[in-house]
Amino acid sequence: MNPNFHGRRALAAIACALAVLLSLGAAGAADKFGPQGEPGGEWREQTWLIPLPHDGGRAMHALVLRPPGGEKRPLAAINHGSPAKPSDRPNVKPGFKTAAEWFVKRGFVVVLPIRRGYGATGGQWDETYGRCGEPDFRRAGLESAKDIRAAVAYMMRQQFVRPERALVVGQSAGGWGSLALASLNPPEVAAIVNFAGGRGGYADGKPNNNCRADRLVEAAGDYGKTARTPTLWIYTENDLFFSPSISRRMAEAYSAGGGKAEYTLLGEYGRDGHAMFGSGGGLGRWRDLVDKFLSANGF
Repeated sequence: MNPNFHGRRALAAIACALAVLLSLGAAGAADKFGPQGEPGGEWREQTWLIPLPHDGGRAMHALVLRPPGGEKRPLAAINHGSPAKPSDRPNVKPGFKTAAEWFVKRGFVVVLPIRRGYGATGGQWDETYGRCGEPDFRRAGLESAKDIRAAVAYMMRQQFVRPERALVVGQSAGGWGSLALASLNPPEVAAIVNFAGGRGGYADGKPNNNCRADRLVEAAGDYGKTARTPTLWIYTENDLFFSPSISRRMAEAYSAGGGKAEYTLLGEYGRDGHAMFGSGGGLGRWRDLVDKFLSANGF
């Protein structure tokens, strides 16, 4: 008998065992996605894990809120910003409680994803725009858009969500990522609401100081060249990250490229209007604007 026979049999057995373990691991990875634990409260709040196909199938954490009843509802994906301090990224949690509840009351299933590099999702932060003096705002937004689109695609496959005409909402970096998503024209997204969207604001900890406003305007124009999804842009007079002159120039560049942008500049809100969407008191300022936009776009 060949002296290597038993060695080859042992190696084959090990390889077979590894294959079984890997297949079980893959099955386990697939099983971990979806709802975690039981829903709670009036709006059936529940933590979900959403797969990220562009990041090896890793899980993205999200909070899901649902109206009462068992009928299918349209989806609204609400997307967070990026803290000015990098050390605060691990602390990001699903926010916008007042806004989320307003959308649920209007009949939406709401998902609030926590993108890569933030909060419980963690992992590498790929939304960086690079050096402040030479920022690539366009690429940064498209990285955010990957996670937003993954959340929308996964949730629209759920039995309680209508499989068409999703709404995407974003604030600050989440608003910028939503505009980047618009440039890709995903057929499942019917409309986008951008609250105070942009990147590079409050540079060096200074209000009304942007890394390169010209680059931000240029990137907005690039998005507009391919974007055809209706968008509503809402900014305030005292936004300390993106002044009225910057936000207006972004919207104009986006529209000049061919994008559909409905731009609204509201009056001052609090000490920094940039935080209006995340504030409970801000709802009365934007509610009617958004309601009109939604009705005009079939929601």
